[in-house]
Amino acid sequence: MPHVTYISPDGTETTLEARDGDSVMEIAVKNGVKGIVAECGGACSCATCHVYVDDAFVDAVGEVSDLEDDMLDGAESERLPVSRLSCQIKMCADLDGLKVRIAPKQ
Repeated sequence: MPHVTYISPDGTETTLEARDGDSVMEIAVKNGVKGIVAECGGACSCATCHVYVDDAFVDAVGEVSDLEDDMLDGAESERLPVSRLSCQIKMCADLDGLKVRIAPKQ
């Protein structure tokens, strides 16, 4: 099973095992990772699961959809080139070791 590491704004790291197909947001919510609010439950309609993807994984997570792009424009924290909504990143073997920094404001 792949693993994902969440880095909180204070630098605390939490590494969790993921099932293929689970979103990075679902894994965080199920395991009580602080900072991932996920108000919409993964429907890509709130931008409260904003993360910054580690540079090593930017290509592997895939392209931002038009809807996600629109939502990121309204995110509470600064949008960076590595910004993604964690509800839109589905875990798979290719993402084993993924690291995401949780945006400071959701």
